[in-house]
Amino acid sequence: MPLIDADGVTQPATGEWQGSVLSSSYIADYKPFNFVDGEGVRCSLYVSGCPFKCPGCYNEAAQSFRYGKKYDEELEERIFADVAQPYVAGLSFVGGEPFLATPVLLRIARRLREEFGDEKTIWIWSGYTYEQLLDEGADKNELLDLCEVLVDGPFIKRLYHHDLAFRGSSNQRIIDLRASAQEGSAVLWESGRRDTEEAVPFLTPAAPRS
Repeated sequence: MPLIDADGVTQPATGEWQGSVLSSSYIADYKPFNFVDGEGVRCSLYVSGCPFKCPGCYNEAAQSFRYGKKYDEELEERIFADVAQPYVAGLSFVGGEPFLATPVLLRIARRLREEFGDEKTIWIWSGYTYEQLLDEGADKNELLDLCEVLVDGPFIKRLYHHDLAFRGSSNQRIIDLRASAQEGSAVLWESGRRDTEEAVPFLTPAAPRS
């Protein structure tokens, strides 16, 4: 039985949710050339399926793993044609829950690295925290390694503020994944400036209840 914390967010046990089992490879939306999902001009892929079920979720329809359309090669070629434009900084993976869409997103991320190296960045959002993801298995860890920036943690309605850049609630962190891998702990990213985690502490969600 999944646990639901005091903010109404469903919390998984370690290893309970697997993309290889849950993902139906559906895409909720694709939005090229935007400025809202990370720094610079970006192309954003919104995947379907999210069991966190955060109260107040802005994309509630995409909680279903069969919302939208199946991912296909036509969409993939469109994405890579768009990302190849010189003014595009990179690709953003939004949800739904991207770390439960690894059958699709690993394919895209691997290809992006093969074609562009580190020229294009990948931003990714998750209801998991960075620390949870490190314990979640090979597919999630590979996806972390292929990305530059993670916005982590569930949306918590009581911590919402409209002025927060790239995130909805103040518990969520913007994490520099390359620096974090070197440090062995979460290093915060802020418009090209790296801070230690202590500079902006992570707000721990309330204890779960069954």
